[in-house]
Amino acid sequence: MKILLTGANGYIGKRLLQELYQQGHSIVCCVRNKSRIDVRDFDNERVQVIELDFENDQTDKIQIDNVDVAYYLIHSMVSSIGKFTEAESRSAMNFVRHLNGTGIKQIIYLSGISNSEDLSEHLSSRKNVEEILKRSNIPVTILRAGIIIGSGSASFEIIRDLVEKIPLMITPKWLNTKSQPIAVRNIIQFLTGVLLNKSTFHNTYDVGGPEVLSYKQMLLKFAEVRNLKRYIFILPIMTPRLSSFWLYFVTSTSYRLAVNLVNSMKIEVVAKENNLKELVSIDLIDFKTAVRESFTSIEQNMVVSSWKDAYASSNESIDVLNFIQAPQNGCFIDKKEIVITNGAGRIIENIWNIGGEEGWYGANYLWIIRGFIDKLVGGVGLRRGRTNQDNLNAGDALDFWRVLIADKQSGRLLLFAEMKLPGEAWLEFKIEKESSVNKLVQTTTFRPKGLAGRFYWYMLWPIHFFIFNGMIKGISEKNKGII
Repeated sequence: MKILLTGANGYIGKRLLQELYQQGHSIVCCVRNKSRIDVRDFDNERVQVIELDFENDQTDKIQIDNVDVAYYLIHSMVSSIGKFTEAESRSAMNFVRHLNGTGIKQIIYLSGISNSEDLSEHLSSRKNVEEILKRSNIPVTILRAGIIIGSGSASFEIIRDLVEKIPLMITPKWLNTKSQPIAVRNIIQFLTGVLLNKSTFHNTYDVGGPEVLSYKQMLLKFAEVRNLKRYIFILPIMTPRLSSFWLYFVTSTSYRLAVNLVNSMKIEVVAKENNLKELVSIDLIDFKTAVRESFTSIEQNMVVSSWKDAYASSNESIDVLNFIQAPQNGCFIDKKEIVITNGAGRIIENIWNIGGEEGWYGANYLWIIRGFIDKLVGGVGLRRGRTNQDNLNAGDALDFWRVLIADKQSGRLLLFAEMKLPGEAWLEFKIEKESSVNKLVQTTTFRPKGLAGRFYWYMLWPIHFFIFNGMIKGISEKNKGII
């Protein structure tokens, strides 16, 4: 079967791609930028990547041949505070425009549970997308889910941040709101189970796990799995704005996502009964088991995808794809080189382990302070860490950097800063060969904005000198002697 997979580089999309591939299907991955998805581990005869931005009305209609089913996994919740309804509607309409007349037999859309009369803007937007897809000439199957529990999901990582970092929580009243969380494994099973299942055509199903829990109960159950004793006290006077700031400062989420999450968490998200799990033969996973499975993936370093790797997890409104090459003119440049005496492979591995738990090889306490300051001024801070400690791919979040280029074969890693700065910054590592000698070259590029940017660079130059020297030295000397 040939399948069109939109949002193939998203949290659910990456996992669904692997499952569909293992089931023997051919997949056309639809993304806005090809550099944001790595399909080198797949057979290129069965996995194809096409570039298409459904938000752009001017995008030419593409020819999609012999595709049987299309998954619509495009969401805009983390891209802005409100104001995403128009973008989601435009994307859905353009999606339908591209698919009408292609002979596709089914559209499968992952939406949100929206049974309450008082819906948040993001749930109302999802419901609106459902109606747009239904107006197409193609049979539509809609799955509505609430909180998804799985390693790397926004909900899981936020719960993890709260439970593992704060033994006593003073929390807003929305922690009493009821929800029906579902394991990410069950979501993937539902998405593949309805594939060309004609009894699901033109139907909408709520999908949830076997338990209805309040957010407070989820936090306490999570703590039990982690063998942690936690105390939660609810303060009913906390406003949505205060709640958003609270969530932003104590978790790895961006402020935009925090606002949208708080608005949604005030709404009860409980699934309506249906027969879909019997129809597709799925055994639902309870909350604690889903958490344990998630930590098994984390411990084995097998996290397939993370919400933090989406560009929208940044607080920046700029398009980082415009910064794929560090500029030279009008910039401050700090370039350091060191001769590699016993194997470039070791150095490349050290570079690829940078950030997250490993840290930055020198003056880590200064990086932590910088991350804290970044949070105070509305930046992303250091809490995003990295999805996988061994692998880096273009598009990944790496603490408060974004990976633009990750070419391990040639030993080149280019990062773009997503911290709050009076300018733009790049950090590049690469292995260069000069005569018979290999060198590690570390280049920091800062393009200032106005006088504030120049003042910032000169004021921090002594600290940067200490940090950057320590970093290249740490990369070159770690595990020295191993070839």
